[in-house]
Parts: sequence; structure tokens; C-alpha cells
Amino acid sequence: MKTAEIAKRYLDYFEKKGHTIVPSASLVSDDPTLLFTVAGMVPFIPYLSGVVPAPYPSAADVQKCIRTNDIEEVGKTPRHGTFFQMLGNWSFGDYFKEGAITFAWDLLTGSEDDGKFGFDPKDLWVTVYEDDDEAFGLWQRIAGLPDERIQRLGKDTNYWSTGVPGPAGPCSEIFFDRGPDYGIDGGPATDDDRYVEIWNLVFMQYAIHNVRSKIDFDIIGELPNKNIDTGMGLERVAFIKQGVDNMYETDQVRPVLDKAVELSGKTYGAVHEDDVRFRIVADHVRSSLMLLADGVTPSNEGRGYILRRLMRRAIRSMRLLGVEGATFPDLFTASRDAMQEAYPIVGDEYDRLSAYAYAEEQTFLRTLAAGSVILDDALALTKDAGGSRLAGDEAFLLHDTYGFPIDLTLEIAEEAGLSVDRAAFDTLMQEQRARAKADAKSRKRQLADLSVYRDFRSQGETIFTGYSDLETESRVLGLLVDGLPVTSAAVGQIAEVILAETALYAESGGQVADKGLIVGPGFELEVLDVQRPVAGLISHTVQVSSGEVGIGQAATSVVDAANRRAGQQAHSATHLVHAALRDTLGKSAAQSGSLNRAGYMRFDFRWGQALSEETKTEIEEIANNAVHDNLEVTTRVLALDDAKALGAMALFGEKYGDTVRMVDIGGPWSRELCGGTHVASSAEIGIINLVGESSVGASNRRVEALVGLDAFRSMAAERTLVSQLTTTLKTPREGLPAKIAELTANLKAAEKKIAAFESKALGDQLPALVAAANSVGEYTVVASSLGSAASADDVRAVALQVRERLGDRAAVVALGAEISGRPIVIVATNDSARRAGAKAGALVKTASAVLGGGGGGRDDVAQGGGTDVAALPAAFAAISAALEA
Repeated sequence: MKTAEIAKRYLDYFEKKGHTIVPSASLVSDDPTLLFTVAGMVPFIPYLSGVVPAPYPSAADVQKCIRTNDIEEVGKTPRHGTFFQMLGNWSFGDYFKEGAITFAWDLLTGSEDDGKFGFDPKDLWVTVYEDDDEAFGLWQRIAGLPDERIQRLGKDTNYWSTGVPGPAGPCSEIFFDRGPDYGIDGGPATDDDRYVEIWNLVFMQYAIHNVRSKIDFDIIGELPNKNIDTGMGLERVAFIKQGVDNMYETDQVRPVLDKAVELSGKTYGAVHEDDVRFRIVADHVRSSLMLLADGVTPSNEGRGYILRRLMRRAIRSMRLLGVEGATFPDLFTASRDAMQEAYPIVGDEYDRLSAYAYAEEQTFLRTLAAGSVILDDALALTKDAGGSRLAGDEAFLLHDTYGFPIDLTLEIAEEAGLSVDRAAFDTLMQEQRARAKADAKSRKRQLADLSVYRDFRSQGETIFTGYSDLETESRVLGLLVDGLPVTSAAVGQIAEVILAETALYAESGGQVADKGLIVGPGFELEVLDVQRPVAGLISHTVQVSSGEVGIGQAATSVVDAANRRAGQQAHSATHLVHAALRDTLGKSAAQSGSLNRAGYMRFDFRWGQALSEETKTEIEEIANNAVHDNLEVTTRVLALDDAKALGAMALFGEKYGDTVRMVDIGGPWSRELCGGTHVASSAEIGIINLVGESSVGASNRRVEALVGLDAFRSMAAERTLVSQLTTTLKTPREGLPAKIAELTANLKAAEKKIAAFESKALGDQLPALVAAANSVGEYTVVASSLGSAASADDVRAVALQVRERLGDRAAVVALGAEISGRPIVIVATNDSARRAGAKAGALVKTASAVLGGGGGGRDDVAQGGGTDVAALPAAFAAISAALEA
């Protein structure tokens, strides 16, 4: 039974049982405390917690999930996957335990001919929470299971909560027994891989408070509406129904594994370590493809970092399997072919998605090449120093700074006959993870508990009137101070205000929030921010400027009209620039993000190379021609499918409801889905002045522009600057480029002559420096300041020449100089000195400490510096003292 068929049977069954079928939410979670949708219940949290009224009494879905907290287990067990799909059925006060258990048992054990899954009841075990006698009795009655196949377990496994105050309840898990060939007898309580959990039924019936840990909290009562949250692992059911040993061998994953086998020339099933690597590749390639399909792109932070890590682990695994060249064009194509039946977007958008993957692989392959050079140098220095183990901090630097995997460091070190101080490396990694975990916890603590918005949201959605009005009379529905509900807020306090209606725009879709005021009888509030903390609710963060505001009072939201107008100009300009980009570069220049605020816009788009000056000028001209043509700006609210049929562009990765707002500028020339505010006609934008174009990651570019009066002021400032240059240089405007090029060439020539003069002057000091050599212990030492120098290279060249003239004596040369107001010191030693124990790197560190800085290098030549030029004599004295010791 194919994976897609399993999913279809599941949805068909629950649709027949009256459930609303809900499409999967994005892997990018709306929950601000989560990077990804980590479980099937995440999109339903607002309904389960009661913050937002559920739009249906019961639902079913197939939810895409990403979970990376146990990434090290991927490939090692039959069930751990980074990307996985959860089949879920949900009840929001409709049915409860009896209904959930009845549905689950019927679907699992019913005949395949009837559209069900056909599991043999004798292969299924059940666990319940140790005190849940009701669930135990229902399993006996509904499923006819004997007592020994219903196991009671504790809170750590069979009680669900979010880990914060809110809904919670006992759960019941269903396991499949794979048989004695896979482990010991004894049921799920043995925690053995023989018993695979396939379905978890959560009976969400209590409200908890004072949460001290996952298993330590206070139950404060039953929920007004008892909910059902279930999750069946699609991949787990698939590998059981397909008769394979693990999820990596199912129909949606195995093609990638097989392609990796083909590329490596190795055999799957022959060597355990290789098998783990094949499975990592299969999982991570599919996970990366699905993340890309939901708008995540590789970067060094947040979601992008997780995606980059997955891709690089796959590349590393292929490298350890003996493949050093590019593999993603083969691997990602195999994953596309396996996944597009269930998710057509991976086929429809494959050219764009794969471009990110291929670019990331090429970048990392270059990183591996550069890291190999750095590692080779580190290994050589370790050997030269007589060591047998690469320092842990060296390995960590390679991993943390250069992205060089520790597995490859271990492998290359072993080939060189060295080991790695893995304990020190692991300590540094643990410290880094601890810092990251502390940062994450801090961020989570700073977020308000969304349940505080439940009562406000229950009164209905906030009505936004700002498309047509700049002032709207309303009333205060709620107040929050420090995340807690209050009845009033006084002068000086920062508070959140919930109104029934508002003219103030909440930040979204790249458009920043409005500025403005909220005024009422006896109070005035300065609006600092406007956000949508939960779906359908607008919250205003304000500072009370005068008076006192209270619940139930009349309040008028007042938009800063000038700021709104400038913001609208920027937002509409963004649409024009997008259309101009597509006109110039083609449809593949797809939007990947934007920001609009008064007088400024930036636009990120998919493109693999910098734009030429001619292209930037063309884009700017097309956009400004659209301004000149005074195109009409119209908006329509219509069904999402109807808007797409009309060719409306949607921001990739953005979430849209069934009904959308479509903005046209000049008809179909610029037609986008957008909830922002806009000008009435394009001439109102004024001027669009492109002021920047840059890279924002692999295959992503960014253009920035000033708009309206800000664009005019920028151009006026440039005009003034040009006027000053023409006057100073006595050259007409059109001659400025040639004149500046001439001056630059003359300056470079002069600098070259000065550098040559200074270099000669330094060289002229050679005889005196050699003559000034003196004995320090068993060493012949030259220690002197050269005065000022053009570069450290000049000082280094003199030091090496002095060392050469000192012959075979144990020579140590320490020369200092002042460069751009700061001291440097170069230390050079010859073979005889090094055999006697003088190491340039150690000596330069000694000198640099006196200079108030640092340095280092090889044993033969090293460089350091600091901040105190006057300390150079003391630095030389410190070198002499070190040689005498």
C-alpha cells in the first residue's frame, strides 16, 4: 500500500464520518516560539486552547512536520525522520474518548476492501495513562483487547501538555508488534524497537497551571470543551504496510537511497555505517526539498540554518561514502519524482527549488576544499611540534567557523596518523549548545502566553477599517500590561490595547505597522506598534501619554496620515519594482521577501548573479514610467482560486485563506495578492530611486529604493555633491568620471613611489642592523625598531634579510615598526636557533602582550602587534628575557 494511498484512505474515512478535511499547514509555523511545525497539532493549537473559536466541530488532515531535536538518531532507528507526515483527526468539543477509540480501532482493523487498513488485531497493543480507568475500559469494550495487551504507563509517556499553562490530558498510544525477530516480548512497556507506535490519541480534558516540568504541574479543572487530538505517523504505517524494515525504505524515500547507492558504487545492507549514511542522505534530501517548497532558504540563522545543516549533513554523508563531487542534481531529482504525487508543488516549482540546493552544494564543496587546506596545515603543525593529537579547539574552529564536519576531521586526521582531542571538541560543542538553548529559552520567556488573548478573540474578529478611513471610533475590549490582563493603564505605562475596530494597520506582508494615536475621553495613547498576536485579532502596543484608559471606554484610532501616505507610496512602489524585475529578468525572478516603510522599500528576489548597471537602470526606468503613466490601482476581494486563475502573484511561502485581496496596478501588468495599503494611482508614488543592489544569500538578490520625497531628497543631495566636485576640480559634470580616474591613477602612482622609497630606506638599514647584533645567552640577537613603515611585508622582508646575513649562528631577529599609528613586531629565527629552543611564534606572543595586543605564527617567522608604539623597547627586552630563561 503506497504512502499516498494510506493518506487518501485516512482522509476518505474521516470525511465519511463528518470531519472537515483541512489541507496541511506550512512547515514554517505561525507559533513564534517554534521554527517549524513540529507536530500535527501545532496548526490547531489556537482551537484546542480555545484562544480562537474552531471553525468546524471536527477535522482531519495530513500535516507536514519537521523535527530536528533527535537528528543524531536519523538513520540509526527504523522510525526517526526529520521530515514526516502526521495523519490526524480532531474534535473540538464534538466527540471524546469513546468516539476517538472507536474510529481508530475501526480504521486500523477494518478490511482493506472497505477502504481501511486491514491490521490484524493480534498484532496491536495499546497503552493508557496509569490512572485512566475510563480509557482502559473503553479499549476492553470497543476493541475486545485482553487486559495484558492494554498497558498502563506514567506521565512521562502517556500524559500530554505543551509544557506551559493551558490544555493537557492523558493519552492512549497504539503500537504494532513487528514480531520476535525484532526484539524481546513484553509489549510497549519494554521500550523496544520491536513495538512501533503508530497512533497517539490525546484526550485533552484538563487545564493545568504552575507548570514546573513536563510531569510536574497542577490540574486546576476540566476544560469547558473537551478536545481530541490524534496523530498517526504516516511513514510508520507505510513501512509496516509495505513490508520493509524502516521508513527509509518506503516508496517516498527509497528512491533517494537507491540513487545514493548508485552514485557511491557501494551496496546497501553490507556495512552498518554505510547503511546509516545512505539513510541520512535519503531523509535529509527529502526534508530539504520539502523545506524549500515551503519557502525556507539556506542561511546562517534560524530556519535557514537548519536547512543548511540538513543539506551539509547529506553532502558529508555522500563524502564519507566516497563521493566527492556534486550529487544533488541526481538526489533531489529522485526525491522530486517520489514526492510530487503527494505534493505537486515540488514538481511545479522544481527549477527554483533545485537552484537553491545546487548552489548550496557547490558552496559547501568549496568550503570542504578550503577546510581541508586549513586542516592539513593544522595537522602538519601538530606533527612538527611532536604531537600525536589535534587540539579540540582546532577541530571546533574548523566546525564552527568554516562549517567543516567533525566526521571528516576525524577521518583525515586518522589518515595522517593522528587522533583528535574529541573530549575537548565535545565540551566546546556542549557549551555552544547550552548558549543556544539559553537564548531560545530567553526568547520563549519573552513571549506572552497567547491564552491571554482567548477572551478578547471570543468576542469576534477585530474589524480593520484602514483601507478607507484614517480615523475610527470604537471601544476598548481589553488591556494587557506585562502580558497580563488589567482593567486600566495610567500615564507612562506601556500597554497592549484591543479594540473592536481600528484604522491602524498591523504589520504584515512586508508593510510595517502604522504610526498614530488612540484617543478617548480624558486619555491619549501613543501607538508604538500594531500586531496580530493570534488570527483575527489586532493588538496595539501603546504608551499612555495622558490620562487613564480603562476597559469598555470609547476610543478612536487615529492614523498618522503623512506616515501612512509615505508607506503606501513605498508599498505600491514595491509592486512596480517587482513587475519591472519580471519584465527585465523574466518570471524566474520570483519574490522572496520585502519590507516597506515610509520613504523606503526593499525587495528580495530569486536571482543567481549581480545586476549590471544597465539592468538596474532599465528596471528603475520601467518602474518610473509606470509612475508617469498614472496607472489606476484597484483592489478586489475574491476566492483564492479565482485570483490565481486571473494570474495574481502570491508571495512564495506566504499563507493565504480561502478569500484573498488582489491588488492591480495598471490591470494585469502588476497583479498580486496583498493585504497592504496602497495609493489610488501610480502617479502618487512620485519617484522611485534605486539606491542599492546586493546579495542576501545563495541565489538571492536584494534591491533597495527610496520613494517619494525621500527619493527627491537623496537626488538633491547627489546634485549638490556633483556641483561641489565640478567646482573643486574645475571640470564640467560630464568630465568628472575621467578627471576622478586621472586623479586616482596619479595618487596610486605617488603611493607606489613613496612605498618604494620607504622600502629602500628600510633596506639601507641592513648593515647597521647586522652590526648591532649582540649575544643573549647562546643566541645572536638583533632587536630594533625601524621607525615608520608602509606595510608589515616590508618589515618582514628586512627581518628575513638580516636573518640571512647572520649566517649559521643561532640567530633571532626581532624588528618593530609603526604602521598607521600602531606598532607591529616581526620575529624570525633560523634553524640553529630553533634547534636551541627559540620559537618565533612564542616570542612574538611575548612581545605582543607588552604592546597591548596579540600575535602568533610559525616557529620560523611570526607577526604580532598592539596599541602602544612607545612600548616597543620594552617588547624587545621581553624577548631577550625569554631567550635568557
